[in-house]
Amino acid sequence: MLHFSRWKIIAILVVALGAFVFSAPNLVSREDTAGWPEWLQSRLTLGLDLQGGSHVLLQVETDALIEDRLDVLKDDVRSVLRDARIGYTGLAVVDGGVQVRVRDEAEMDDAEEVLGAIPQPVTSGAFGTSGLDVAVSRLEGGLFRLTLSEAAVTQRMSSAVEQSIEVIRRRVDQIGTTEPSIQREGDNRILVQVPGLDDPQRLKDILQQTAALSFHLVCRQMTAQQALETRPPAGCEVLQYADGGGPILVETRAMITGDELVDSQPSFNQQTGEPVVTFRFNTSGARRFGEVTEANVGEPFAIVLDDEVISAPEIREPIRGGSGQISGSFTSQSANDLAVLLRAGALPTDITIVEERSVGPSLGADSVAAGEIAGIIGAIGVVTFMVLAYGLFGIFANIALAVNIALIIATLSLLGATLTLPGIAGIVLTVGMAVDSNVLIFERIRDEARRGRAAIPAIDAGFREALRTILDANITTLIAAVILFFLGSGPVQGFAVTLAIGIVTTVFTAFTMTRLLVALWVRRVRPSAVPI
Repeated sequence: MLHFSRWKIIAILVVALGAFVFSAPNLVSREDTAGWPEWLQSRLTLGLDLQGGSHVLLQVETDALIEDRLDVLKDDVRSVLRDARIGYTGLAVVDGGVQVRVRDEAEMDDAEEVLGAIPQPVTSGAFGTSGLDVAVSRLEGGLFRLTLSEAAVTQRMSSAVEQSIEVIRRRVDQIGTTEPSIQREGDNRILVQVPGLDDPQRLKDILQQTAALSFHLVCRQMTAQQALETRPPAGCEVLQYADGGGPILVETRAMITGDELVDSQPSFNQQTGEPVVTFRFNTSGARRFGEVTEANVGEPFAIVLDDEVISAPEIREPIRGGSGQISGSFTSQSANDLAVLLRAGALPTDITIVEERSVGPSLGADSVAAGEIAGIIGAIGVVTFMVLAYGLFGIFANIALAVNIALIIATLSLLGATLTLPGIAGIVLTVGMAVDSNVLIFERIRDEARRGRAAIPAIDAGFREALRTILDANITTLIAAVILFFLGSGPVQGFAVTLAIGIVTTVFTAFTMTRLLVALWVRRVRPSAVPI
């Protein structure tokens, strides 16, 4: 156990030196490391509880999601009945379902057949299907009722939450934040934590906006005011300008939507210097955009975002390049935020803020200071105890402990991990566990010496016999850390990660670094007695 070949000694010393090198950036500011090599600039990111930031809990609106699906279902019913040339009346969404009445009861069987083609299987991942998404009921008086199945609602909600998480992640990443935490909470909630963000209102505005972009032709049949006083013509609706400029009458059907956007960037109008947002469509979108603008030269074209008109410029010439710009009452920041929303894509449904908290940087500073004080006091206490209890071997253990802490910090830095208060607790706990491993080894060496063994055989037996006990203890703790990571969330996962890394580094330092230091001392001194 005390023999080390030259290459093993070199490897252990390189690992120890690397630990101190890669943990060093955390001891200085980012400005001081600006001139360092890029591979040496990895550092820990402080979590929300340490550097402050924004905590927002969002809820995906189930009712809005079901309403959207029922509107689509109503259009499907209209389409299949019209294609089958079956007369109907009273098509509407009523009490959570779609209702329609067939005029001629002689066509009831035909209607039931074509309506029966609407339901589709609800997929359940690897487990196949779980029934149909729509239930069709034939009632008296030529009435049919179509309702969404529970499996369809559950699947649609799950899909909407997953899609919302991806959209939110793209939005938050593009506003320049560091290490945001975005995760699912329950069936229909999303937790967003953004450390270091000093403008929580901007975060809320970006998260809540659906960002459904569409382009509509403006209706010329009557004015918007006339439509409000009477009723809009068929196929038209009244929308409001986003800047409060009044109503405008636009066609309900979108000529093109934002789903085909591939890029959007903030820019400035070269003539006026005003902030604008440029956009670019994909190939099919560019072709469609060119066709629409070519067929409607001289007509106003409304750009609509979340049912509000941003602007309605006149089409002066066909736009065939697939790109354009959106102008309006933008500031530089609002133009940038709109570009972020368009690049990230639209949310599948509305979301609301259930809970919001802002953690100030002063609270984070207090937490960091408290963690530092706790770590320093614990380290001083441990170091002092080891030296008093085990003398020279205690010094060896303290050196291995320093390497252990450096290994933990270096590993977390290279992984780009976020350090939270529970993570600091995990590091402090690891300090105690590392010392405990050395205590087991040293006490075993004492026992071997009391049995009359010479110094070198006693030391060798102490390391060998303690190995199994230490491995058993650390493996059980590692299992607990893994379970915490997979079943926990947020800070609990941070604690689990730090603890798991600490367990691995503890076993490494106890049976390599401490043993190497003792072996080098034994080789040099050739002791006749154990100095503990």
